[in-house]
Amino acid sequence: MKIGFIGLGNVGHKLASNLLNHGQDMMVRDIDCDAAEDLIAQGATWADSGKEMAEACDVIITCLPSPKVSAQVMEAEEGVIAGMSSGKVWLEMSTTDDAEVKRVGALVEAKGGMAMDSPVSGGCHRAATGNIAIFAGGERAAFDKVMPILSILGGDIVHTGDIGTASVLKVITNYLAGVQLVSTGEAFMVAKKAGIDLAVAYDAIRVSSGNSFVHETEGQLILNGSYNINFTMDHEVKDVTLFDDLAKSLGVPVELSPVCVAAMEDGLKRYGPRVWSSQVVKRLEDDCGTDLRAPGFPDILDDSEPPRPGAEVEIKHRVS
Repeated sequence: MKIGFIGLGNVGHKLASNLLNHGQDMMVRDIDCDAAEDLIAQGATWADSGKEMAEACDVIITCLPSPKVSAQVMEAEEGVIAGMSSGKVWLEMSTTDDAEVKRVGALVEAKGGMAMDSPVSGGCHRAATGNIAIFAGGERAAFDKVMPILSILGGDIVHTGDIGTASVLKVITNYLAGVQLVSTGEAFMVAKKAGIDLAVAYDAIRVSSGNSFVHETEGQLILNGSYNINFTMDHEVKDVTLFDDLAKSLGVPVELSPVCVAAMEDGLKRYGPRVWSSQVVKRLEDDCGTDLRAPGFPDILDDSEPPRPGAEVEIKHRVS
C-alpha cells in the first residue's frame, strides 16, 4: 500500500519517519515544506495538495494540531476529500472531537472511502520507537486493512468500536494526564516545602499507590528543569478543553475538569502557547518562590522499551 502522511509536527514527523524506516512507500505534506526535507531524503515523495495525495495513495493519514486545521486540509477545494475514491482509507490521527471526525468521515464515505479515527497516546518518545499506543475507531473491515500500518506505528492497538469512539477515549486519557501533571507538581512542591529530598520523593511516589505514567515521565523533566515533554501548552489547553466540553455536552457534572482547564489556561497566559505543557507546574514554582530541581534526572525522555511489532489488545468481557 502507498501511504500519504499530512502533518509533520512533533508527533507526526516521528510516525512518518517510522513508516519510512520500515520500507513503506510514502508521500508526505506539511504547511512547512522544510519539515519534510529529511523524509524526502529518505525516499518519500512530496504532495503539492491533499487531492494529489489522495489520488496517489491507498491510505491517507492526517496528524494535525486541531479539528479546524484537519477540516481545512480535508475539505479544501484541493483537499484530501476531492481526491478520495472507492477503497481508500482516511486515518485521522489528530486529537479531535468525535462529532467532527464523524462529520468529516461521512464525507469520505460518500466518496467511497473508509474513515477511521486513530489517535496515539503515550508520549513523543514512544512515537519515535513505534511503542506508542493507538486507539482505532471505525468499521472492522477498515481496521483489518490498516492493521499492517498500525502495527508499525504502535505497540498496543485498541479497536475501540465505531468511528468517533477512539477520539472520545483519546480526549479522556489526555484529560487524565493533564490532571496528573498538575497534581504531580503540587505533590513535589508540598514535599519540598516539608523538607523532603525531591529525589527521594520521586522514588517514593514511583513505588507507591500514588504512581502514574505522568509521574514517571513528565515528573523527571520537571525535576530536571527542562520541562521538555515535546508537547506544547496550546495543545494541552485544546485537549483538556475538548474533554470539558464533551463532559458538559453529556450532562456530566465534572468538578476537577474546570480546575484543570483553568490551570492550563493560566499557564498559557503566563508563559505563552509554545512552551512545553509541563511548564504549568512552573506557576507553582513562581508563586512559591522556589524551584523543583533535583540532580540526576534527564532533560529529555528516551524509550527504554525495545521496539516490538504492534498487536491488537484483546478486550476481555467486550460487549460491543
